[in-house]
Amino acid sequence: YAIEYTSMPKSNPTDPGQRWIIQMRKGLLELCILAVLQREDGYGYSIVQRLKQVPDLTMNEGTVYPILQRLHREGCLSTYRMPSENGPPRRWFALTEDGRVRLEQMTLRWQRMHQGVDQLLRAGLPQTSEKK
Repeated sequence: YAIEYTSMPKSNPTDPGQRWIIQMRKGLLELCILAVLQREDGYGYSIVQRLKQVPDLTMNEGTVYPILQRLHREGCLSTYRMPSENGPPRRWFALTEDGRVRLEQMTLRWQRMHQGVDQLLRAGLPQTSEKK
């Protein structure tokens, strides 16, 4: 089925009614970073640019780099340096076998959660009949 994206208002981190949006994005970023790197290696800025192509997954480098560092420490990513045409060498990230396993686990979990939430949303809230 086709998904039609509409422009959503920007989230406001100081608005308590919108903090859930930010938390949901943060929770999905690790999965999305691993998904970006499953096809090809990338350096920080290139990964951020790919993620910015996903509607409503707004973030900045300051959010992504700590996740990349953590995934590297946990053994999910390896790194190497490559010369850059525009300055110092870039640090590239590549998915390791542990990273592929984590991606597979996270993808399965995400699919099950998404399916369950989707079922809840389609079912709506149960109708209650109040007796007076």
